[in-house]
Amino acid sequence: MSRIGKQPVIIPAGVDAKVEGNTVTVKGPKGELTRSFPEMMIIKHEGDTITVERPDDTRESNQYHGLTRTLINNMVEGVSKGFSKKLEMVGVGYRAALKGKNLELSLGFSHPVIIEPPAGITFEVPSQTEIIVSGPSKEQVGQVAAEVRAWRKPEPYKGKGIRYEGEYVRRKLGKAAKGE
Repeated sequence: MSRIGKQPVIIPAGVDAKVEGNTVTVKGPKGELTRSFPEMMIIKHEGDTITVERPDDTRESNQYHGLTRTLINNMVEGVSKGFSKKLEMVGVGYRAALKGKNLELSLGFSHPVIIEPPAGITFEVPSQTEIIVSGPSKEQVGQVAAEVRAWRKPEPYKGKGIRYEGEYVRRKLGKAAKGE
C-alpha cells in the first residue's frame, strides 16, 4: 500500500472541490484547476476530504496511487496558497524588468528577451537581478521558471547566468590552472 496514497487530502476553508468520475475540479482564492486522472483510480469526496483508492495491487495501480493523491494535494494547495519559484541573475549587465505583464530580460544579446506569461502565471521583479514566478499550478510555475532559466543557464567558469534561488553551480578552473 502506498504510504502517501492512503493519506486523505484535507480541503481548507474557502476552497471548493468537485469530483466527477475521475476529473477533479478545485476552486479557491488563487484560481481554478481541473485535472483528469487514470480511470483505474477511485477518487471519493466526503465532507472536507478527498481520498484516493486503488482497485487492486497491480504494479500500475501502485504507481498511480501516490501520484494521484499528490497531484490532487498540489491542486488544493495551489488554489489556496499558490506556488512560486525565485530566480537569480548573476552577471554584468544581466537585468530583468516588468513591461506590463511581460518580463523583459537583458541577457547580453543584441536585443532584449520578452517573455509573455501563460494564463494564471505572474512575474514579479523585486530587484533588477531577481525574478519571482508565481501561480496556482505547481507544474506550470516550474515549467515557466525552467523556460526563463533556459535563456542563460549558469555556466561553470564564471558562474554567470540565471539560476534558481539557492542553486549550487559547480565551478571549473580555467586554462590558467591546467599549465602546471
